[in-house]
Parts: sequence; structure tokens; C-alpha cells
Amino acid sequence: MENKDNTTKNVGREPGRERAVAVAVVRDDQDPRQAAEYLDELEFLAETADIATVKRFTQRLPQPSSRIYVGPGKLEEIADYCRDEEIDVVIFDDELSPAQTRNIEKAMPCRVLDRTRLILDIFMSRARTAYAKTQVQLANYQYMLPRLAGLWTHLERQRGGTGTRGGAGEREIETDRRIVRGRIAKLKEELQRIDRQMAVQRSNRGALVRVALVGYTNVGKSTLMNLLAKSEVFAENKLFATLDTTVRKVVFDNLPFLLSDTVGFIRKLPTELIESFKSTLDEVREADLLVHVVDISHPQFEDQIAVVKQTLSEIGAGDKPVYLVFNKVDAYTYIKKDEDDLTPAGRENLSLDDLKQSWIAKANTPCIFLSAAERTNIDKFRADLYGMVREIHAGRYPFNNFLY
Repeated sequence: MENKDNTTKNVGREPGRERAVAVAVVRDDQDPRQAAEYLDELEFLAETADIATVKRFTQRLPQPSSRIYVGPGKLEEIADYCRDEEIDVVIFDDELSPAQTRNIEKAMPCRVLDRTRLILDIFMSRARTAYAKTQVQLANYQYMLPRLAGLWTHLERQRGGTGTRGGAGEREIETDRRIVRGRIAKLKEELQRIDRQMAVQRSNRGALVRVALVGYTNVGKSTLMNLLAKSEVFAENKLFATLDTTVRKVVFDNLPFLLSDTVGFIRKLPTELIESFKSTLDEVREADLLVHVVDISHPQFEDQIAVVKQTLSEIGAGDKPVYLVFNKVDAYTYIKKDEDDLTPAGRENLSLDDLKQSWIAKANTPCIFLSAAERTNIDKFRADLYGMVREIHAGRYPFNNFLY
């Protein structure tokens, strides 16, 4: 059964800016509100890539079609709309297989992106250092290798010279694959070289307590980093504003420790990116304490907490001590129930005070509610963090406790 609520937005054509439609399959066991939140995130990703989303298409299915993702009728409807409205790109909220991509491209009058490709494009545009650029290039080639058919033509021309092709009868696609595999191998070698340098740098930091800021993308980690370390880490209200891990030495009352700001996690983070950024994530794995920053104003912040916990577990950091920081209390909103409404209250009906008294505040994990932007409750946060770092330091250097 198809979802009739396909939202159209009044977005005119801006010079130099692409217009897109977003497409998602709502699984039979999935809450439609959750599907809408996922599409909100996809639109935010598109906005980060400077793409304006003008319409959403959704279809309820047991699972996406292995051939064309949606049903034939829905695909035709999307293609007709894109043709009539001169849409530039169709973005799918899942990673498409090579076969799905080829079949969909045959039906579409415009460019086709999947969620993974969109995230990779954002990473490519936001990488600043040589290390980040190398990581993203590796992830990009690993994503493209199984999708070379139809995507790469005459790639070998980039190598220049003569004698680059194989024996008679070798197909272009085989040559392209060989070239891409060669580039992947070189990028891996380069990353290994940089990784060794970074490992030496980490070992040279001594045995200072290490604290890592982790969390979903765009929850305010960099803003919090700037407050604590009095640094100028780039912070912006867009996804993946920070790609490179930033490490700063922080001193609280003569107690020094290292604070790192890491790349944000996201739902369905491409495996290629996790693999290529694993050295960056070493800062998380080697941390003594994780400060898990949460955007409490986001309607699906509980899902985001679950995504971060799962990702931490996948990279081998699931057993680290965690301090849960609920940020952006200044932006928190809720829907107050009418007195005569007897239906059970949902999370959206809880005030901030109610939420503080709920299971979150009573969890085993220590937590705090604050606003980094408004500096609300920051002094309490500093005091709590100081106490945790001091406890870790005391366990490591029991004879130096009198200094603190």
C-alpha cells in the first residue's frame, strides 16, 4: 500500500543550486513518525550538501524491492514528477545496491544518489587536512569499486602515457577495476604511514587522562569543546562540521587532561567511512572517559543515543565509562496535554522537568542537562568533569593526590 502523504515544498529554483526529491520505503513494522524523522535527517543531509529538497515520496512495503527499491508504479510516478518539474537529483534514504542503482538510473531523467553516496559527498567537500582527505578518498573508492559499471568510462586516460591497457580483448571495466584497486592500495599505504605517526604522537602525550567527546552529528560537541578548551574548533549548524579529530590540553585547577572532539556518528554510517576513519576513532578507543553529548531538543534523541551506543560497541569502545550530557535544553519544546485528554502521555508530552525525573535521570550513567550555546549549567558540568578526571588520575597516580 502506498503512502499518499507525499509532501511537496514550495522551493523555487535557486541559481547554481540543485533541486531534489527524497525517496524512502516505510517498512511494515516501522512507525510512520520515525520514517518521517529519517526523511527529515535525509533532507538535512541534502541541505548540508547545498541541495534543496522539494518533495518527498514514501511507500509502505515489507522491505525495499531488490530490483528498483520501490514498486514499479511508484518509480514511474517519481520519474514523471522529476521530468515535469525538471528535478536535478533523486535521493534514496538507503544504500542502493549496484543493480538497484543501474535499474533506477534507466528510469530516471536525472541523477540518482543514495544515502551513502550523499554522506560521502559531504565528507569529500568538508575534508580539510591531508589526513581527512586521504580517509575520504579511500572510502569513496571502496564505495565505487563494485559500482564501476556505468559510473566510470575511460578511467585509464587519467594515467596518461601509452601501454596502460592490458592485452587484446581486455574490457574497459576490468582495466578500471585494476586502476581503482591500485589507488585503494596506495591510499591504504598512505593511511598506515600517517597512522604510525599519529600513534607516536599519542604515545608522546604521556599518561594524561584522556576524555573524548562523542555523539550523533550536530549535537554541539564542537561548541562544548570550545567552551572547555577555550579553542576555536569549527562549529556550524550542519551535519559533519567536524571531520578531523581535534585534541586539546585542558587544565582544571592544576589538573591537566586531554580533550578530543571526534567526528559525529549518524544512522546508517557507511561501513567504508567507519573503516577508513578507524584511526581517527582510536582517540575514542583509547579514551579513559567518554562524554556522550545528546541533542535533547531533537524528537528522536533516544534513537540517536542508541545509534551512538551501537557504533561505540562496533569500534570496541562500548565498555568505556560514559558521562551523558543532554545539550540544547534552551531549544527543548513539548506539547502540553489537555486536562481532559486521557490518552497516555508520550515523550513529546513531557516537560523538561518531567524528562529530568524520568528514567534518563535515574539511569546508572551519570548525566547532566545543559546548553552549551547559552552556557546554562556549564559550571556544574565543569565540576562534574573535574571530579571524574580527578578520580581516574588518582587511580593512576595515587601518590600525587595531594596536588589536587
